[in-house]
Amino acid sequence: MLRTIKFIHTLVWAIMASAIGYTLYVGITGQRHGILWVAFVLILLEIAALLLNRWRCPLSDLAVRYTEERQHNFDIYLPEWLAKHNKTIFGTILIVALLLIILRATAIGWE
Repeated sequence: MLRTIKFIHTLVWAIMASAIGYTLYVGITGQRHGILWVAFVLILLEIAALLLNRWRCPLSDLAVRYTEERQHNFDIYLPEWLAKHNKTIFGTILIVALLLIILRATAIGWE
């Protein structure tokens, strides 16, 4: 069961990292498509899930039941350092992306 949880958690992480990466791409290039709204909704859902769960992923709480391990990556197939700093790294990227999008939409204008 732990392998299944880790796989699902990694898949969700990859989708969320892609959504954040896409917002950064849009912020840098100005090339936006309808999928930007999908990315925004996914990001908002992820933030809501974290906020409702004391800033922890609900899948981590589920994985705790199946192992005694407590490394930062015990519940996901990521390197330890990335799992440890995941929220800081992707939170920073998201903030930069959103600032770029806002700047482009208001001051610079869309291409």
